Amino acid sequence: MRKLAKSLLITVGVLVAIPVLAVASTAVGNAIATQVESSQITAYGQGVEVDGKTMNVVVSGDGEETIVLLPGLGTASPGRDFEPLTDELSKDYRVVVVEPFGTGLSDATDSPRTSENIAAEIHEALQQLGVTKYALMAHSIGGIYALTYSAAYPDELTAFIGIDNSVPDQAGSDEPIPTDAMVVLRNLGITRLLAAVAGDPYDGLPYDDESRRQMAMLSAKNAGAPTMVDEVEHTPGNFAAVSGKVFPADLPVLSFVSGQDTAEWIEIHEQQAASVEHGEVVVLDGPHYLHHERATEIAQGTAAFLSALDH
Repeated sequence: MRKLAKSLLITVGVLVAIPVLAVASTAVGNAIATQVESSQITAYGQGVEVDGKTMNVVVSGDGEETIVLLPGLGTASPGRDFEPLTDELSKDYRVVVVEPFGTGLSDATDSPRTSENIAAEIHEALQQLGVTKYALMAHSIGGIYALTYSAAYPDELTAFIGIDNSVPDQAGSDEPIPTDAMVVLRNLGITRLLAAVAGDPYDGLPYDDESRRQMAMLSAKNAGAPTMVDEVEHTPGNFAAVSGKVFPADLPVLSFVSGQDTAEWIEIHEQQAASVEHGEVVVLDGPHYLHHERATEIAQGTAAFLSALDH
């Protein structure tokens, strides 16, 4: 019996040790990979000083009118993620992609990720660039920050353009988002492992191999990092802060909305567009990240919308 008990204990010990060692190996491998990748990330855009830190912005095109692009929540590399769209828009406009703190090549920050702080930081970056009149184009959660932004700096905006943008009081916006697991998975290197198993989310899209490699490294660097986690934790509060809010009545609003979502999703965008004097909704067949697959249609629709405002 003693030999059997000893044998069972050894077996149980091995079974417990295997996953522990595997996780330890994954964590070590992740730390090594992150250190190696830090020297392989290629700089792009330019840095501007905001609140004593460096915020990265990507400027392209030399048109007379300016469009400022804001990313959605969790976009690890806005400057590269928006490339298909900026390639199209920059043919006619000056395009500025802002990488908020904690994304892309921008610094991390301890400043709480409230809509007010994010809007003020973006505004300061644009001031540093001398950008004082522009259309604000935002993807996903950027639509919530844009509401706060438009209330603070209404005289600077010529229009708001949404790319499947979030809207106040949308379903699920008041639900807290658990972040503890996100941090643990990142620190243990499991996030990197899951990403490798899931495959490249940009495969088959209009990005070259090097851009996809760079975005994968920036995703490993930024996803689950403290600044991004803080933004996720503030998301329900940021939605609550704009509950029932609308854009200024005289601010033209154009929303490109995914036709792959529900009728209710399209309807709440139509309600937002109806709250201003000049509002339009364009439904496009494509996923939430419409700018990955429908960049040409977005650029053409934007040009038609903004041109009509000048007449």
